[in-house]
Parts: sequence; C-alpha cells; structure tokens
Amino acid sequence: MKKVVEIRRTAPGPPPLPKGTDGQAGLYKSLIRKRPRKEVSYCVFNKTRESFLSLSVSAADTHLTRLKGLLGKLKLKADEGIWVIPSQGVHTFGVLFSVDLIYLDSGLRVVHLIESFPSFRIGPIKRNCTSVLELATRTIYSSQTQVGDQLLICSPEEMEQYLRESQSKAQTQAM
Repeated sequence: MKKVVEIRRTAPGPPPLPKGTDGQAGLYKSLIRKRPRKEVSYCVFNKTRESFLSLSVSAADTHLTRLKGLLGKLKLKADEGIWVIPSQGVHTFGVLFSVDLIYLDSGLRVVHLIESFPSFRIGPIKRNCTSVLELATRTIYSSQTQVGDQLLICSPEEMEQYLRESQSKAQTQAM
C-alpha cells in the first residue's frame, strides 16, 4: 500500500487574500508589489588608517537606485552617503551640495579621491574602478584616507565582529 504524501508550499509568497475581497484581488496584489524595499545600511571603515568614514551608507545597486542617487536630498549628514555599485564614475546633476568621492577597485582599495566635488558636474571615469562612495564633504580629510588604502564595507553586525577580533588580536600581541 502506497502512502500519499501531501506537499505544502513553504516558499514565501504573498499572504492570502483577506476575507471580503472577492472582486478586489487585483488591487490587493498590486498593493503587495508596491511595498518599499527595506534599505540596508553599511559601515565604511579604513583598515589602513584605522578610522571610520561613515556609519550609514546605503547601496545604490539597482538601476533605479543608481539613477536616483542623492536626488531629493538637501544635504548629507556627517555619517551618511551612498555606495554606487557598479560604477566607474558619477555625476552630481540635480544634487544641491558638494560631496567627497572615493573610487574603489574590486578589492575595496582606494584608487582615486576627490574632495568637495561640486554639484552639477561629471566626475572622471576610472577604468580600474568598480564602485564609488559618495560621502559628506570633509570625510576624506577627517579620516585621512589616501589612494591605496584598504576599506572595509559591511553591515554593523559584521563591523562589530571585526572590531572585536582585531581588539582580541591586539591584546594577545601585547602579552
């Protein structure tokens, strides 16, 4: 005698339609699709100089987020910025303030720096660049970042773990 096994769908999908929405299924499904994407924030740390560049960088990793960039912002806070991935250069058309630009290669090593890049300009194209950080002005100066520095871009949880590990390594070397 063969047993029949019932397989239930366990993959995430849209929630079931609420009761009383007989003719409104299309409207309900369209509302589900328009949920805002959860914005992920990254920390940027200069491993070479052991200094933080930013604690709240958002990734511009889709066509729409790269297109929007910093449009609509009146200014950047000292610890804000965007990480444009992939990019070999950026522009500041429609941006109302100056930004610091840090061009990075695929290993997150700094290949080019521009301090206080003005608005309504086209930045240089760097062939060996794979992403660009757009940060608040004076970030490069205050972190003493230079070409050749190694950066770490990760989530706050990963940053906390990295700092704990580096602190424990420093303590064991001191003994």
